[in-house]
Amino acid sequence: RLQKLKEMFISKFGSAPKFYVRAPGRVNLIGEHIDYCGYAVLPMAIEQDILIAVEPVKTQVLQLANTNSSYLDFSTSVNNIQIHKTKPQWHNYFLCGLKGVQEHFGLNNPTGMNCLLDGTIPPSSGLSSSSALVCCAGLVTLTANGKTLSKVELAEICTNCERYIGTEGGGMDQSISFLAEEGTAKLIEFNPLRATDVRLPSGATFVIANSCVEMNKAATSHYNIRVMECRLATKLLSKSKGLDWKNMSRLHDVQMKLGVSLEEMMSIVKEVLHPEPYSTEEICKCLGISLEELRSQIPSQNMQDVSTFKLYQRAKHVYSEAARVLEFKKICDEAPANAIQLLGELMNQSYISCREMYECSCPELDRLVNICLQFGAIGSRLTGAGWGGCTVSMVPTDKLNTFLKNVKETYYKTDVQRLELENNSLFATKPGRGALVFVEA
Repeated sequence: RLQKLKEMFISKFGSAPKFYVRAPGRVNLIGEHIDYCGYAVLPMAIEQDILIAVEPVKTQVLQLANTNSSYLDFSTSVNNIQIHKTKPQWHNYFLCGLKGVQEHFGLNNPTGMNCLLDGTIPPSSGLSSSSALVCCAGLVTLTANGKTLSKVELAEICTNCERYIGTEGGGMDQSISFLAEEGTAKLIEFNPLRATDVRLPSGATFVIANSCVEMNKAATSHYNIRVMECRLATKLLSKSKGLDWKNMSRLHDVQMKLGVSLEEMMSIVKEVLHPEPYSTEEICKCLGISLEELRSQIPSQNMQDVSTFKLYQRAKHVYSEAARVLEFKKICDEAPANAIQLLGELMNQSYISCREMYECSCPELDRLVNICLQFGAIGSRLTGAGWGGCTVSMVPTDKLNTFLKNVKETYYKTDVQRLELENNSLFATKPGRGALVFVEA
């Protein structure tokens, strides 16, 4: 693959690349939609990645090309980075990483670059292809400009700069992209950012299956609306408990300030919030503020079009999912005889909560999860933002081949479009390594 990329680079730019940067995609085993609420998540890097061949140049021009001809070439001055949120095109994700590193160092005369990108992560599949591209671009810019940062610093910069494209992410994708190590999943905690090894049980394999429904977080409002609902739930819970609600934005903060367990937080959610949707007027009344004040409290482009909010359901999902992540790690650490069974149950509970409480599934994902469970998965759930993308299933290793065959027959071979994508859509994976820079020997 590297040789082919090098040959394409030479034919495109007329000279050889000076170095290469790789950043992996990821699969989140458990802990969906809770990183932006401040809670720990449990992902692993996958083998699929973004690989970029790079040549720093004397002119201050960035030239981007892609081995996939459906992604058009792009060039711009490195001194004038414009990122368009309205239509998130592939090059804008590269520009996020570039701009993040430039701004961190205050680079006045950044190096121009020729870059050729090759990606094996299926796009808009919930395997974090966009964040992998942002991370890859950040590392490319760092290396081309002769700068150094720790992996944690890079992860934090890339988390913040992806917001230039309008995604209010929580930092899981960027953190695992840099901090991953081969052979181990990671518990990733935030504030401060740290990663702890989680050894997955032997005897089970994780299988990713793509529903082939594309979901682009930056192009739709579902994702940012959920972020907003969690912020609103934080405000109402804080106010009801006499906390400084104006300065609270994450559900984790409420738990920390009250000094209670996740189980107690679930009781508080039941006591304070009602399951019926809240109107904007009711939220204003609960907080004792005007609509204008509410809008300044919850800065989101998509706020204007939404009139009802499901606060009880979103908070219930977040606190229960945060508890499942800790339980998952505990089982992996203690490795009881029935570990695989217990982990599978947690994955199934996580999926039901995503579907019922967070409403981030879709009919195709529901069908795919059912098919995976029917053909021998111990646990199966959607992974990534949802509303499309992939499922991750835990399958006993001795049943892996029949599982893959049956899922292929039942989900992919019944649909021409899915069949075309099938080779890249159904695969077993093991924890891969994080982002790196390399030069040819």
